[in-house]
Amino acid sequence: MKKIEIDNGSGFCFGVTTAIRKAEEELAKGAPLYCLGDIVHNGRECERLKQMGLITINHDEFKELHDVKVLLRAHGEPPETYETARKNNIEIIDATCPVVLQLQKRIKKEYDTPAKNEKQIVIYGKNGHAEVLGLVGQTEGKAIVIESLEEARRLDFSKDIRLYSQTTKSLDEFYRITEYIRQHISPDATFQSFDTICRQVANRMPNIREFARLHDLIFFVCGKKSSNGKILFGECKKVNPNSYLIDDPADIDYSLLENAQTIGICGATSTPKWLMEACRKELEKHL
Repeated sequence: MKKIEIDNGSGFCFGVTTAIRKAEEELAKGAPLYCLGDIVHNGRECERLKQMGLITINHDEFKELHDVKVLLRAHGEPPETYETARKNNIEIIDATCPVVLQLQKRIKKEYDTPAKNEKQIVIYGKNGHAEVLGLVGQTEGKAIVIESLEEARRLDFSKDIRLYSQTTKSLDEFYRITEYIRQHISPDATFQSFDTICRQVANRMPNIREFARLHDLIFFVCGKKSSNGKILFGECKKVNPNSYLIDDPADIDYSLLENAQTIGICGATSTPKWLMEACRKELEKHL
């Protein structure tokens, strides 16, 4: 008898859950609600909320709005977004994740604190990611973003360095970067690193590796835009080569079921539980 199991640890993180709940509460009032960027990097969930009335806009469209409500998603926004809202009489429904908000404040405080020597604020994160744009915005665009240890090697080690991380990045890579900078920083410069990675997200890596090990076949359900999803899927693939990334039930290759007795379904911090359940229901029809 084949067995299908959904990973209990997969699905929305706290920040995404809160953002979606706020959106649903506002939409229930019946007034138009705009969202600055996709509320979550999952096309199916965005479509569900669109059907409820959520209008997704980009930053250029945001600047043209006046006298409306706009939801800011969990990723956070730079200071200029709030300034635009003030000028255009836009009511902000702020769903910035508390972990991200705290990180923004720390980076801003670091940037605003006078230093004796020239200081580089470095953020380990994905260039262009919504959260990273919000973090860089705290430094008037002056923070340096690095995506890998290779890029860390190109920093100016004669100057002071303050290292932070996007909340959803790999702990292992962050520590490798930290160690490399520590070994190469000039004796005349100072270096401090701040582990700002969300533990709710970081702890999913060992958990999802263990889940992937326990099954013959893994379907990882995730939107194509999710950077967190790409990282977690990579962890699955490392321990279980029979891991497959799918966007929704339509992507399932049922020929894979033939030699699998145990099938695991898991996903990213941006994957809704209902979508993983939908995948299970479709799989059950073919057992």
